[in-house]
Amino acid sequence: MKKFFLAAMLVVFTVAATGANAASDPKYKPFVLASKAAGDKAATVADVSAKLKSAGLDIVGTHSPYPSTTILVVTNDAMKMAAAKSKHGGFGAAQRVSITEHNGEVQVAYTNPRYMAGSYRMNTDLGFAADTMEKALGKVEEYGMKSGMDDDDLRDYHYMMGMEYFTDPHYLSRYKNYNDAIAAVEKGLAAGTMGVSKVYRIDLPGKDESLFGVALNGASDAVGQANDAYLMSEIDFKDVRSSAHLPYEILVAGKKVYSLSARFRIAQSFPDLSMMGDNSFMNIMDSPNDIKAALKAVAGDHWEKLD
Repeated sequence: MKKFFLAAMLVVFTVAATGANAASDPKYKPFVLASKAAGDKAATVADVSAKLKSAGLDIVGTHSPYPSTTILVVTNDAMKMAAAKSKHGGFGAAQRVSITEHNGEVQVAYTNPRYMAGSYRMNTDLGFAADTMEKALGKVEEYGMKSGMDDDDLRDYHYMMGMEYFTDPHYLSRYKNYNDAIAAVEKGLAAGTMGVSKVYRIDLPGKDESLFGVALNGASDAVGQANDAYLMSEIDFKDVRSSAHLPYEILVAGKKVYSLSARFRIAQSFPDLSMMGDNSFMNIMDSPNDIKAALKAVAGDHWEKLD
């Protein structure tokens, strides 16, 4: 009986300790609000750009999906080196900064590097990037979901049963080598295939991997929901906008071309989005297939024989 009592106490202590550790794990949300105030959007874009450059960040792309919003995509050597250490880490090679006019104010926000590092299963928490972004732009609060997720939850994140994880990307094309894959994607973007155009390209150091940011402007019946403005009009409806969800990405890794499933990529930025009702996934139910079709066309839908 004494041994049983001691064993039971050990179990209780272990569970309590585990629970305490879990409770103490920091939780992260998708975005960071840097500032929100009355002002001029164009002047704010110029001010934010100057602050980012002063912090040692390179602005590799600018995206204005609609008049109220400008998104600046930034990286630096440290971010690229960190991304190069993980499988498909290129998806985390950049951070996105949004300047959005809404309700008479200009909101400045950015993607949360620690949240991205976890959800992209990177071999780093990108804490240095979070510190750099905060020093450059400030931090009022994290937002984008009611309750944040800790690193363990982020690394195993998917929206619901049957929907994709980070490790379930779309396989868009396969070429003879990396250079051929890059050339095909560049060609597809330059042609504006299915309304998709290039926002930026980041090449990772020491490996054949490149991240492309793309603007989605699909207007045809075939890819009508592969459209940034349409998608955000349906899902980005809260008072503090999540504009830094954009732009979407294509990753060239070796001879292969990938994109994240929109069912993961959208849920990553909008984990609290309802499945049904107003401003829900149901309203954009065609978007995952439309986005995949558009990005596959950009990548050439080419399938080189395996060696």
